[in-house]
Amino acid sequence: MNNVVVYSSSTCPYCTLVKDFLDSKGVNYIEKNISVDIEARKELMKMGHMGVPVTIIKGTEIVGFNKDELESLIK
Repeated sequence: MNNVVVYSSSTCPYCTLVKDFLDSKGVNYIEKNISVDIEARKELMKMGHMGVPVTIIKGTEIVGFNKDELESLIK
């Protein structure tokens, strides 16, 4: 699956859950770590989000770790 983006931070346990879940399903994704990437932080804020994780799949924004929603969108 292409065009999956995960906005994360270095100390976020829910970000790790999202990435581990996607890895377990064999989903390739682009990680944008807002702890080290100022542009990623600006992108996230421009979308109206102040926290992570935010995962974008097929244009849908998923805030937090929502396994059921992630599962439905990666099919």
